[in-house]
Amino acid sequence: MATTFERTMAQKAVVRPGFGKEGKEINLFANFYRMKFNPRVTVYHYDIEIEPKCPKFLKRKLFHKCAQDYKSTLFKNGLPVYDGNKNVYSSLELQVGNEASALEVELPEGTESKARKFTIKIKYAAKIDLSCLEQVLKGSGYGDVPQESLVVADIVIRHFPSMRYTVAGRSMYSRPEGKDKLSLGDATELWTGVYTSARPSNWGLVLNVDESHTAFYEEQPVLDFMAKTLRMNTLNANISLRDSDRMVMEKQLKFLRVSVKHQAQKRQYRVEKLTSKTASQISFDVDGNKVSIGQYFKKQYNYTLKYPNLPCIWVSPKEKNTFIPMEVCDIVAGQRCMRKLTDNETRTMIRATAKKPQIRKAGTDEKMKKMQIGKDPYVNQFGFEVDTQMVQIKGKVIQPPKLGYSNNQTVTAQGGVWDNRGKQFYRPVNIKNWAIMIFPPQNQCQSNDVKAFCDVMVKVGRDMGMNIAQPSMVKYLRENEVESVCNEIKQRAGANPIDLVYCILPRNSAMVYPRIKHVFENQNCISTQCMEMRNLKPPKPQTIGNILQKINMKIGGVNNIAADMMNIPIFNRPVIVMGADNAHPAQGEGNRPSVSALVGSMDKFACRYATQIAVQQTDGKKVHSPVIEGLQNMVKGMLIKFYQSVKIKPQRIIFYRDGVSEGQFHHVMTYEVDAIQKACMSLEKDYRPTITFIVCQKRHHTRLFVQNPREGDRSGNVPAGTVVDQGITSTQDFDFYLNSHQGIQGTNKPAKYHVLVDDNKFPADMIYKLTYHLCHVYGRCTRSVSIPAPVYYAHLATDRARAHLGSNKYNFDSSDGASSVGGARAGGGQAKPSIGEILKDISPSDATKNKMYWM
Repeated sequence: MATTFERTMAQKAVVRPGFGKEGKEINLFANFYRMKFNPRVTVYHYDIEIEPKCPKFLKRKLFHKCAQDYKSTLFKNGLPVYDGNKNVYSSLELQVGNEASALEVELPEGTESKARKFTIKIKYAAKIDLSCLEQVLKGSGYGDVPQESLVVADIVIRHFPSMRYTVAGRSMYSRPEGKDKLSLGDATELWTGVYTSARPSNWGLVLNVDESHTAFYEEQPVLDFMAKTLRMNTLNANISLRDSDRMVMEKQLKFLRVSVKHQAQKRQYRVEKLTSKTASQISFDVDGNKVSIGQYFKKQYNYTLKYPNLPCIWVSPKEKNTFIPMEVCDIVAGQRCMRKLTDNETRTMIRATAKKPQIRKAGTDEKMKKMQIGKDPYVNQFGFEVDTQMVQIKGKVIQPPKLGYSNNQTVTAQGGVWDNRGKQFYRPVNIKNWAIMIFPPQNQCQSNDVKAFCDVMVKVGRDMGMNIAQPSMVKYLRENEVESVCNEIKQRAGANPIDLVYCILPRNSAMVYPRIKHVFENQNCISTQCMEMRNLKPPKPQTIGNILQKINMKIGGVNNIAADMMNIPIFNRPVIVMGADNAHPAQGEGNRPSVSALVGSMDKFACRYATQIAVQQTDGKKVHSPVIEGLQNMVKGMLIKFYQSVKIKPQRIIFYRDGVSEGQFHHVMTYEVDAIQKACMSLEKDYRPTITFIVCQKRHHTRLFVQNPREGDRSGNVPAGTVVDQGITSTQDFDFYLNSHQGIQGTNKPAKYHVLVDDNKFPADMIYKLTYHLCHVYGRCTRSVSIPAPVYYAHLATDRARAHLGSNKYNFDSSDGASSVGGARAGGGQAKPSIGEILKDISPSDATKNKMYWM
């Protein structure tokens, strides 16, 4: 008999059970363009290697020069395409075997490289038959869509534009000039480009095209970059950096390319780190004499250092110990910002890129015209054609659920929004014993303003069904007094439970917020609610009502239920709904671990959720494991909590998984479905609830537009409840798009769902309805949200755990750059924390895990 794991390994993603039938039909455009290709074309794949090694920005220049130099010989007057890394594709078979052939290429003078002569080694890799793709798309072939054929289509489409634009992933960007230039602040600027991706669909091959926006570093002197990053107003000759500031700068500069301006040729280097010693302190031997960097620059380049007390940039290759003063370096243009954007950068980008649907559609069509794919010689040689009109598809608008409140009151969402005025929470919770902590000084946040706020909160709470007493303690404190005030609150409360601690914060509260959460929730199981002082006066009932929605959910209440959801046959047996997310560290976050969160429903309405947190080590790797390694124990703990709460074992598990790309589906499915099954059998040998495993994706470039503006919502977007499961979806797999929310600004992005496993064999409409209804029980607002509530909650839980990583004792952001040139380790020799230590630091207490503390 096959083991569970073997059975899971053998299974493939579930086949679509049919198309949806429920809902009102709606005519749409989607930002896809039909593609044609010649199935008789054979594409030849070759591997290349460039010596000596060179940065990515030079590789395309080198191959383009190589294709010109050897056009009539090796390439037979053909037009090969290159992916910018190691792969070349040709529509003609080249006289190259399995043994590498060496091609000599010389770059012209003035190129930003020390080396000018390179050797490109090319060898045969594979033959790609496009007829296999045609058979699969028509349904007459067997197996999965041949991914190598899609790769060829992508590279062919992008090759010619890549000679003119900056390529980043699947997008191509042009540098903004003049009035189009927009600084995001913090040394970055906005670049706009076009995203392209060849996709298989049940209509055949299509090209997904979308406007793309991202942050690039501004071309600027490194000293200006430093001033913006460290918020310096002026630079004087004696300026120096504290260790903490140096490490911040090292984190920001690491792996960026800089050009030097003290030489006639503007050579480029990659930053490895910053030296801990300053330019005036670093010395080396020249003809048997000790020479400082300042002395060397004066003698060699007749340049006197203006800022000798700043560190130097240690450039690649690291082993050569090449140190360059910061003041002679400039940030090179065209480098994408890979770190997480600041709040200010994010706000500026959203304001600049939020475009109404009609404008975005017109912009996408315009970008397609500018690409001139029909005149692209590379596209023509490989036998591809692309339509110039967006595809027209049909969707269905499904009905929203009725939302249930106290005393059997109901309301139906209209376009993804509903009004809860005059209605009380479905399950309100009273607040009897609570305290207020005030961090701004008393002259900014006066006690009579706090009293007025509390009075309004009591009144609004009564209207919502909550009985809120006046606070038992109001305390002004400084940021370093969080622990002592927490102990004082506990002592005053004695044996009485503390329902809530309400914290009033100054505007810049990034440091104290995670500390509050860590001390009260993680260490003492006390619920907290934080609010910036700007919301204190005048006290607005609407603002307070929104805050009470969060508080009621945090302390055990239920704001509303999706009453109709109980009528879906899925719930005719006990069901637990789970949401999971796996958040990895961004570039520049050092050796921070990945953080995973699992939330699971604890009531029959799938409104209350408990949480499990896990961490897994990354060791600074660029490619992180897509699976949640501790999922088996997390699911086991969640099933136990469900039984303790509901007094019955779930017979069905509905599992929504976020943070997975299509290339990771099989890996995640085989590992995580097996982990869920093992978790069940670890409780009872024969306990095998049926599993439906659905991946939810928001990181895609699909946009939907109404053909008839009268059928859109107030913002011009497709209406909430729009489902698309034909035309632009998979040829075989069970996937669909759902726009579940009302547009506020810009163009909505529908969520994309892939049903990977469905032991329950639900019909398509049932899964669409369940997913849409779950978007209506998100407790923070009276709106349906863009993804199901359990997925959103898993996001919030991972964000909270990651915030705790920033507040604990470990310095994950320090890299090997903490060691210095001839100096001591700057980090103080901190030991690397174990996974167990990290998990203990960031996990809430057992009692807190049963609360929705991350609301």
